[in-house]
Amino acid sequence: MSFPKQVKLVEVGPRDGLQNEVKIIPAAVKIEFINRLAETGLSVIEATSFVSPKWIPQLADAKEVLSSITKRKGVIYPVLVPNLKGLQNALTAGATHIAVFTTPSETFSQKNTNASVSDSMQRISEVVEEAKKHHLPIRAYISCVLGCPFEGEMPPEKVAKLAERLFQLGCNEISLGDTIGVGTPSKTKQLLDKVSQHVPIEQLAVHFHDTYGQALANIYVALECGISIIDSSVAGLGGCPYAKGATGNVATEDVLYMLNGMKIETGVDLKKLIQVGHFITEQLGTIVRSKVNLALSVDR
Repeated sequence: MSFPKQVKLVEVGPRDGLQNEVKIIPAAVKIEFINRLAETGLSVIEATSFVSPKWIPQLADAKEVLSSITKRKGVIYPVLVPNLKGLQNALTAGATHIAVFTTPSETFSQKNTNASVSDSMQRISEVVEEAKKHHLPIRAYISCVLGCPFEGEMPPEKVAKLAERLFQLGCNEISLGDTIGVGTPSKTKQLLDKVSQHVPIEQLAVHFHDTYGQALANIYVALECGISIIDSSVAGLGGCPYAKGATGNVATEDVLYMLNGMKIETGVDLKKLIQVGHFITEQLGTIVRSKVNLALSVDR
């Protein structure tokens, strides 16, 4: 059995985590949050999203946050952009890496973005074309890869074809998201086997939610398949608005503890990460959802 010797953790707490938390926290707190994350050794921290404040008021201060954080050497700070307007706003704020998003589920696309999958791909095409002019690396998120709250189980072939289209457009990293956390290890393997026939495995990432407690098991299988890029959220920030009672993103601390136990390098300091988890949950007035954080913080 062969695992990657090194894994890149993509911290999505400041974006995917905070956008799904009820409480809106001040820009100054977000800036400190991101700066503290950068001190843990994380090399990728998704900073914010340049979407309409009407849809995601939690991230209405995107420009202020991105332009004010301390850009630590060796750390990149991608931002999510939904369209050309979002891209222009991101560029104005100093973005150097961007992310786009779509889904193979027609119903989810309509309910989430008021657009068809075809329309979303057209928007992405426009964004990619413009981003290339500025030499920006582009990550693409695909939502609902293992199941949709409206359409049920998602055929791996459908996800693979969408991933291939994004890759051919020029997206250099494709993150496969189990948005409602329904995936299991066997289904994860089936999906990755299929998608990796169309996109190089080293350019694929996984983004699991822990709704049914399957995230770490699915990540283990992804590692077996050769995946070396894992999305996670410190303290397990961010529930899923489409799944009742969902715990949301897999916690970075839990993923890191597993990787440390497997002797897989990440460059991230677990103790520092635990401290950041406490900092942001105290600001939000919520509880830490990371089991590792809770276990190692008994005497805190």
